[in-house]
Amino acid sequence: MAKMIRFFSFLGVLFCLFASIAFSGETEFALNLGSQDSVSWRGHVFRGMGCPSDTRCSAMSSVRGSDEPDIFETYSEGTITLSHAVPDGTYDVTLLFAEPRVSKVGARVFDAVIQGKTALGGIDIFKYRDGQTHSALSVTFPEQVIAGGQFHLALTPVVGQPLLSGLLLTPTFDRVARANHWQLVWQDLFDEPQLNPNNWNVDIWPPGKVNNEDQAYTKSPDNLRIENGSLILEAHHHPGKVPAYTSARVHTQGNHDFLYGRVEVSARLPDAQGTWPAIWLLPSDPFAYASNCEEGTDWQGSRNCDAWPNSGEIDLMEHVGFESGHIHGTVHTRANYWVNGQQRKGRLIQTTATRNFHTYAMEWSPQRIDLFVDNTRYFTYRRKENDSWQRWPFDQPFHLILNLAVGGNWGRAGGPIAEHEFPQRMLVDSVSVYQFAP
Repeated sequence: MAKMIRFFSFLGVLFCLFASIAFSGETEFALNLGSQDSVSWRGHVFRGMGCPSDTRCSAMSSVRGSDEPDIFETYSEGTITLSHAVPDGTYDVTLLFAEPRVSKVGARVFDAVIQGKTALGGIDIFKYRDGQTHSALSVTFPEQVIAGGQFHLALTPVVGQPLLSGLLLTPTFDRVARANHWQLVWQDLFDEPQLNPNNWNVDIWPPGKVNNEDQAYTKSPDNLRIENGSLILEAHHHPGKVPAYTSARVHTQGNHDFLYGRVEVSARLPDAQGTWPAIWLLPSDPFAYASNCEEGTDWQGSRNCDAWPNSGEIDLMEHVGFESGHIHGTVHTRANYWVNGQQRKGRLIQTTATRNFHTYAMEWSPQRIDLFVDNTRYFTYRRKENDSWQRWPFDQPFHLILNLAVGGNWGRAGGPIAEHEFPQRMLVDSVSVYQFAP
C-alpha cells in the first residue's frame, strides 16, 4: 500500500518486552470490594476487602464488557468512605463499577470526592454504560495529587445509594522517560498555509451517511482550514437551509497507513451540546474480515455489509458535548461491540479538554492497545492467546481519521443540539506517529 509505514518490521517480542517493563509494577493500591484478593492480567493485585462501614456487599453472577469480570462482579453499596496510606505523589485514580439491577437513568446518582474535592458530580452508572446493566464501567481521574501520605475517597449519594466494585491507584506515567522508547516516523505540525494532500484526504459526505449524523462534510474553508499553526475543523449551523449543519472530516488512508506503533494527536475540543468530535482509526482494507460485501462497496453507513465491525475500529478519543470533559476510548470488533453488550471502553475526566490542548495517544502492539490522555493511560485492550479475528482484527494496517460530527445517535443522546452556540471548532495542533525504538 502506498507510503505504508511498516511498523511490523520490528519484532513484536521486543515491543512486548517494552510493554512489560513500562506497565508492570506501577500499582500502589488496588481494592476489590466485597471479594477476595484478585490478580489482574496486567499484574495489579486487587486486595479483597469486606464492606466499609454503613454499606452492604453483594455480587452479580456475571459482568459483560471486561476481561476481568471477577473484579466487577462484587461490590459495596451505600455511602462509601475509604482512606489508605500511600506515598506522596501524583496518581491516576480509576473507579470500577457495574450496575447490578434493571434500572433507569437517574435512579442511582452519586458524587465522587477525592482528597476532599468533588472530582465528578452526578455519576450515573446505568447512563454511563449506555443503559446496560451487568456491564463494566471504568472512570479515570488523572493526575490526582496526594500529600500527607493518605488517599481519601468518598462516594456521596444524590439519588439512591452509591456503589463501587473496585479501585485502582497508579502513579502517573513519566512521559519524558517513556518518550525515549519511540522514534518519530511521520508528523504534521500544520505549519503550512494549506492542508498537505500528501498527508490528508478530505471526505465530502451528505448528512446521515453514518450514525444519523446531522452535518454534511465539506471542503469549504469555513469548515476546514489551517490557521495560526492549527488544523481547524469547524461546524456551522445554517438556519432554514439544507443541510442545516456543515463540518469537516479528514483521513490518511492511502497516504499514511500503519500497523503497530504510537500515535499522538494534540487537540482542543469543542464545547456545545450536540458536538461529537473524534480521533480514531479504521482498517485501510475494510474488507479484510468482511463476510457479506463485495470489495469496493461503499461500506460506511451500509446496513448490508459487515465490514464494520468485523474488520475493527479504534476510537482514540470521542467527546460528546452533553458530557463536557468526559473523554471516551473504545475498540469495536465482531466479538466486542455495543450491539452485544460486550463493548470494551474507558472513560477519563479531563475538565479542561475544551479550553486547553491535550495529547490523545495510542500505543498499539501485536498483543495490546493502550489509550492515553497526556500522561494517563485509561484504557487497555489485550489480545488473548489463540484469539480469532472476531476479537482481534488489529493485525492489519489502519489509518487515522479526524472529524467533528454534529448530532447523530450519540451527539443527540443528551438532548437537542445547542444551535445558538455554533460555530464550534476542534483545533488540532499536531499529529505524530512513532515506531518502537528499543
